[in-house]
Amino acid sequence: MSYKKLGDYIQQVNNRNRDLQVETLLGVSITKKLIPSIANTVGTDMSAYKIVEKGQFAYGTITSRNGDKISIALADEYDKALVSQIYIVFEVIDTNLLLPEYLMMWFSRPEFDRYARYHSHGSTREAFDWEDLCEVELPIPSIEKQREIVAQYQAVENKIKVNEQICEQLEATAQTLYKQWFVDFEFPNENGEPYKSSGGIMVFNEELEKEIPEGWEVGKLEDIIYYSDTKIALKNLTTDNYISTESMLPEKKGVEFISNVPEGNNVTVFEKGDILISNIRPYLKKIWFANKKGGCSNDVLCIRSKEIVYQFFALNILFNDQFFDYVMQGAKGTKMPRGDKDWILEYKILLPKKEILATFSKDIELVSRVKISKTIQNQKLTQLQSFLLNRLTRLEG
Repeated sequence: MSYKKLGDYIQQVNNRNRDLQVETLLGVSITKKLIPSIANTVGTDMSAYKIVEKGQFAYGTITSRNGDKISIALADEYDKALVSQIYIVFEVIDTNLLLPEYLMMWFSRPEFDRYARYHSHGSTREAFDWEDLCEVELPIPSIEKQREIVAQYQAVENKIKVNEQICEQLEATAQTLYKQWFVDFEFPNENGEPYKSSGGIMVFNEELEKEIPEGWEVGKLEDIIYYSDTKIALKNLTTDNYISTESMLPEKKGVEFISNVPEGNNVTVFEKGDILISNIRPYLKKIWFANKKGGCSNDVLCIRSKEIVYQFFALNILFNDQFFDYVMQGAKGTKMPRGDKDWILEYKILLPKKEILATFSKDIELVSRVKISKTIQNQKLTQLQSFLLNRLTRLEG
């Protein structure tokens, strides 16, 4: 199939929020999705912001700050929203010739990112500007063939979303149980009744300036976990079991497969049941409960429980937003903050009695097993997505 220049099929859109009718402000994530912006807009003139409508694209030209991925996303969840003036908004001229969803599939291919980075230019800040985007060539099959491949891709994408929602619900269940037991102190007593509200003995702790259950102690994270420092050669790893900070997903979404293992010497070994946390930009909350053995890059912390009874207790501590806030307080660097490993170990925690932790682990293990199962399913579905993206270059019709 012959390739066509993208510039013949797309055009810029420059609608501004002059009447201030649109309020939702979005930004392009590193996963190429439009997500709510965290920018502080207090006192900002929102009339200059650009409007992006469903079916249109938002695209950031600067490539030097985004790692390997280009900032581009299709608006598919909001009828109308705002994006910063730094983005170019564009649309497909004729959707009877090119489906926006098909085009977004092309933009999702790692080959497109590599092409855009290679053709970026500039000394202080590299950019892949509008003219460069218009020079991109891609296969454009019949609209029927586009609809077919898009339907297949979206079916897989929807399954992934359902599994992600289930995992989020399971995580909320685990966090609720953790709070009930270790924050509200309503773990079951010997009679199966909630401890604190059933008259369980509470003792005032001067360090915490509050009451805690009798027999509990104040400790540090280092009392229950340590960093694994066992090494493995990169040549002994595959794309299936090598984890880097780039392959870890933000907002506690786990990991994705990488396209290739980098060259190098040794990296850290992780075991099934270890907790991996990206130590670069901790505010992204990249964390994964390992379901297999492998190796991780030096920018990933491999955390291991000192005893099996601490495993799920530590997991829920580390999944909590308060922990990531604490890590950021001690992080070093501004543009690319990095967590301080010693600071992390100093994180203050409560140490319950081990028999309580054993019961908690038993209760939470089923939740974790289901979550791991859904995560593995999503990893396989993501591989299927990659297969479908690779098919774009071989479509006929």
